[in-house]
Amino acid sequence: MLELNPTELTERENYKLLIGSIIPRPIAFVTSMANDGTVNGAPFSYFNVVSSNPPMISLSIQRRDGALKDTAKNILENREFVVHIVDEDNVEKVNETAATLKPDQSELKKANLTPVKSDTIEVPGVKEAKVRFECKLVQAIELGDNGKIGTDLLIGKIRNYHFDSKVLIDGKIQYNELKAMSRLAGSDYAKVGDILSIERPK
Repeated sequence: MLELNPTELTERENYKLLIGSIIPRPIAFVTSMANDGTVNGAPFSYFNVVSSNPPMISLSIQRRDGALKDTAKNILENREFVVHIVDEDNVEKVNETAATLKPDQSELKKANLTPVKSDTIEVPGVKEAKVRFECKLVQAIELGDNGKIGTDLLIGKIRNYHFDSKVLIDGKIQYNELKAMSRLAGSDYAKVGDILSIERPK
């Protein structure tokens, strides 16, 4: 086995080891709203479930040269956001939103994604997603080292679910209809692929 000490590696080297090893990662496409009403959209793969009682999810958004990204800034200021599950049908449009735009430019317009009104928050979702969660920020944690903040860990409580009728049947998610995509490293993504069922021991 190769042994590496993370303190002896650069930030980029640690990043490459983590995103290449911790795979596949679910992708959250997140919409948020700036104070001027601009709707921001961006994908994040540092994302997961943290609780089902209450239903809560986490987003980890890395800063750029110490500065907040638009999504994190919007969420911290307005405490609302929508998380969408990225699927095979919308992954290319979502990838378009990863481009760096000015804060007053909407990635949704660039990617031809359709805003749709939310029920419990002001931030709109996007019509093209088969699954979306309306979220309220409940906790924000600044993460860093040596006095430098490098990441914003945001925990949101789900206020409302939206599911395509083909995806949710009798209370169960149909994986073959959702066709969720996951993130690998570099320019690589992965589909769900083969499913293996293993019963838990009693």
